[in-house]
Amino acid sequence: MRHQHPFAGNPLDRGERERRDEAWIATAARAAESRFLPFRNLEVLLSDLPQPVLGWLDGDRVRAAAPDAEPMFLGLADGVAHFAVALPDCADADGVAGRKGWRFEDCRTAGGVLPGPDTGILAQARSNLDWHRRHGFCSACGQPTVAQRGGQVRRCTACDAQHFPRTDPVVITVVADPATDRCLLGQSRGRLSRMRMYSALAGFVDQGEAIEEAVAREVMEEAGIRVTNVRYHSSQPWPFPSSLMIGCLADAASTAIHFDDEEMSAVHWFERGEVLRALAGTSEALTVPGPIAIAHHLIKAWATRERF
Repeated sequence: MRHQHPFAGNPLDRGERERRDEAWIATAARAAESRFLPFRNLEVLLSDLPQPVLGWLDGDRVRAAAPDAEPMFLGLADGVAHFAVALPDCADADGVAGRKGWRFEDCRTAGGVLPGPDTGILAQARSNLDWHRRHGFCSACGQPTVAQRGGQVRRCTACDAQHFPRTDPVVITVVADPATDRCLLGQSRGRLSRMRMYSALAGFVDQGEAIEEAVAREVMEEAGIRVTNVRYHSSQPWPFPSSLMIGCLADAASTAIHFDDEEMSAVHWFERGEVLRALAGTSEALTVPGPIAIAHHLIKAWATRERF
C-alpha cells in the first residue's frame, strides 16, 4: 500500500470465522491470555514505554474495574483474542492499570503519537464502541437490542431485526488549476475557522452517487467551481465517529469562486509556493492540517507534484 495514513494499518485478523460462534466469543472473553483495550468516555487507555502505546490489560483487571462491561471483539493477533471495552466515566487510569504512568487520552491526540498499527486498532475500537453506545434500541420497533458476533451486529430482542455498524463515505478533494499553478482550499465554519486553517473540500457521498459525482457536487456546492479529471489518491478511516475519507484530486474546469457562506467561511486559490511554505510551517498567510489528516497528504501530493 503506497499511502497508509493514521487510523489505517490495523494488523489484527478480524476473526470472521470466530465471530460465527457465540460460545467461542464468550470463552475468549474469559480466557487468561486475551487482551483488553479499555476506553473511558471514548478516551483510550495509553501506556508510555517509553513511547505511547495502547494500554492493553488482562481480563481480571478489566472485570475488577467494570464487572458488567461487555467486551467487543476486535480480532486476533498470533492466536490471541483482543477486545475493546467501555469502562465507567469515573474510571481512574492508574487504578485500572494497577501501575502509575498510564492515562486515558483523547483519540485524536492519541492518533498523533501512537505507532501506525496502533492507530488502526484504535480506529476500529473507538468506532465500534461509539456505535454500540448509540444503538441500544431497534430503529424498526424501538425495543432493546443485544450485541452478537462479538459486536459486529446488534439484534432486536422483539422483532429480530439485525443492525450493523455503519461507515459513512466522505470525499475529500484538492482541486488544481493547471493553468495558473494554484490549488483550491477552503475554510469551513466551526472548527477550521476557529483555527484559521484551510483544508481540502469535503463532504458526504449521497445515496446513489459515484465518487466522481460526489466530488463534482461537493466542490460546486462549497466553492461554485466545476471540476474535471477526478482521480483517486488514497483513503483514511476517520473514527469521529466512523467515516471513510476518500481522498481525490481534480482539475478545475472553471475558476470563479462562489462559495456557500452558510457552510464555508472562506474559499481561496493558493499558489504552489505559499502551500509549500504552509507545509513547512513558515507561511504567514496559510495554515493547513497536520499529518494526522488525509487533507495534509492530499495538499502535499499536489504541492510536491507527486505522481500517483
